[in-house]
Amino acid sequence: MGVAGAGALSEYMRIEVLEAGPARTVLRMPVAGNTQPYGLLHGGASCVLAETAASIAAALHAGPGRSAVGIELNASHHRSAVSGHVTAVATQLHGGRTLVSYEVLIKDDSESRICTARVTCVVRAQSHSALPAPPSWHDEPDRDSAPPRPRSAEGCRNLKHAAVQLDSEGICGGTVDRGERSARGGT
Repeated sequence: MGVAGAGALSEYMRIEVLEAGPARTVLRMPVAGNTQPYGLLHGGASCVLAETAASIAAALHAGPGRSAVGIELNASHHRSAVSGHVTAVATQLHGGRTLVSYEVLIKDDSESRICTARVTCVVRAQSHSALPAPPSWHDEPDRDSAPPRPRSAEGCRNLKHAAVQLDSEGICGGTVDRGERSARGGT
């Protein structure tokens, strides 16, 4: 299965999803068409493959109503590939509420390590993002239900508001704008 999205770089590079989950995601990409002028796999192509694998896993970790965006990528290129395919395996190193990190190993068809990457993504409420909802990368049905309410003030912050209201269980009950907060004597 390919990675969906009109005009997506992953479509252009012919990246296909072999397995997708929040703890482990596996992608494959052909070397042909993703090379530098010397005919070797381009290092940037390895980085795109690594970040795509980690981003898919992070989006699945985030769950419905939340998004994941890459904020850091580190890659070490060990050897080159000149033909066939390269396969990326993203394995979760840390899965928190706001940050998730992956180690991504990229190997060629003979199982030789081509690249080792580490990718960190930030997870946030979808409603606070200018990004569209990501496509579905697995065969689960679409969830049309409302996103779950965040369970902390941190997950509930909105850049337009200075404070949040939490109910007795610590669940976000809405926001308080600056004027309303000042009127109640808050800081």
